[in-house]
Amino acid sequence: MGEEIYPPKGTILSSSDSASIRLAGNIIRTGGLVAFPTETVYGLGCDAMNPVAAAKVFEAKQRPQFDPLIVHIADRSQLDAVVTSQPPLAQKLMDAFWPGPLTIVLPKQSVIPDLVTAGLSTVGLRMPSHPVAQALIREAGTSIAAPSANPFGYVSPTTAQHVSGSLGSKVDLILDGGPCSVGVESTIVSLIDTQPELLRPGNITLEQLTAIIGPVRCGASDHDQPIAPGQLTRHYATLTRLTILASAGTQAVPASDERAGLLLISQSKVNADRFTAVEVLSPNGDLQEAARNLFAALRRLDALQLDRIYAEPCKEVGLGMAIMDRLRRCAAR
Repeated sequence: MGEEIYPPKGTILSSSDSASIRLAGNIIRTGGLVAFPTETVYGLGCDAMNPVAAAKVFEAKQRPQFDPLIVHIADRSQLDAVVTSQPPLAQKLMDAFWPGPLTIVLPKQSVIPDLVTAGLSTVGLRMPSHPVAQALIREAGTSIAAPSANPFGYVSPTTAQHVSGSLGSKVDLILDGGPCSVGVESTIVSLIDTQPELLRPGNITLEQLTAIIGPVRCGASDHDQPIAPGQLTRHYATLTRLTILASAGTQAVPASDERAGLLLISQSKVNADRFTAVEVLSPNGDLQEAARNLFAALRRLDALQLDRIYAEPCKEVGLGMAIMDRLRRCAAR
């Protein structure tokens, strides 16, 4: 057989083509980087057992090495190679929410490179439900370490075009699986301490977690030394300054000389003439739809080189907790 011919770096290939999946799997096996869709956001994947490949992820994203990566698997048979224990609460969460947008933090096996886990003795583990992510992991024949496929700290990508526009030729291949269905990063729960701890809110809500495993402690929202991704004070952030309004329905009043954008959770009566652009995340206020559209809307507003973005808040119940977490981190300075 001849040597595998790779397309130019940053090439976008349709994930519906089995040849694209085979190529992507080979890139992962040989130490390269592949951007791929999950149900949450697009990930920048590498072989989770390869520290040299992991270093490429950190370099491509300009990600600080104190921020750990999440390891993705396609089947529970891969668990023993990654973690040292699977407590009963973990089994309950896996039964309820895997495959899906839930990351579980457990004690890691020593084979996981320290770079992947930022030197921690734990690893965040997820089994994505997206068929392309599943196919890629199986084709690669290894677990895949993957943060979001964007420059560190910026708004996460929910389309292949987002990845291409921000990382471009830093990625060996981009698999296009269309827009992500969830739109915000996975929920992260730690099972290291006596009581389960919510480290990052997401599509799997606090209410859903407690219904399965009982009381869940909400972890500290800010960490200078993260114990899971997404815990820095400023993250998921636009270049444009973002201000969260005091309450839903509050009328934002931009300064007379201010080019401002408005991000609304639902369709509201606003004086659109005051704003250069208005983005409505869900006309009916559906939080699933709002979360799915959040990052793409923020990117569109950010591309307009506005002076400020005003964002309408939502109630922090259910998925609203994840939406507000992302908005607060975007607004932080």
